[in-house]
Amino acid sequence: MQPLLTRRAGDRPLHLLAIGAHSDDIEIGCAGTILKLIAEGTVSEVSWVVLTGEAKRAGEARASAEAMLAEAPRSRIILKSFRDGYFPYDGAEIKGFFEELKAESSPDLILTHQRSDLHQDHRVTCELTWNTFRDHLILEYEIPKYDGDMGSPNLFVPLEDALCRRKVEHLMTHFGSQAPKRWFKEDLFSGLLRLRGMECNSPTSYAEAFYARKAMLM
Repeated sequence: MQPLLTRRAGDRPLHLLAIGAHSDDIEIGCAGTILKLIAEGTVSEVSWVVLTGEAKRAGEARASAEAMLAEAPRSRIILKSFRDGYFPYDGAEIKGFFEELKAESSPDLILTHQRSDLHQDHRVTCELTWNTFRDHLILEYEIPKYDGDMGSPNLFVPLEDALCRRKVEHLMTHFGSQAPKRWFKEDLFSGLLRLRGMECNSPTSYAEAFYARKAMLM
């Protein structure tokens, strides 16, 4: 499978914005890709935004983000406290925050939830990302869940086995509040990485997958 873009010598590192509705969403959906971009020197700055989080989960979110971004040249972590499960009803307030976010910077790449996600908070997050950042490269990540909304992504990031293990171990280490949930298991996360790796014929056998709704080939 051919890559969409090949980074050229002299290209400046990118500013990456990662947005998650809940404290573990970014890690589940695209942690491997973020770690890979940091390790390769592709990104020089990462803005990490989590939109919900009561006290315990907010603590998990910050500790996780700090560990994930430890090797990033520059990083910024933003934790908000919008009501979990109420995004469609609190949309105006959340939209206001997105406008503030846009006024502060113009990221080169944005990672957010995918538009067909059946969780209402995830969908609203995706909609507001596109509504606010209208001239940016946006890739939508996927979150496995009970709703059965897994689709057919069209962009893949191959990941080395060691990076996949690091991602899964990170999830298990930093989100103890989720441990009682039957779906929050190592085999689910590693299995999805293997499935997406098979679909894109990844040379490493593993990959994270995204939806690229609109992109420009340069």
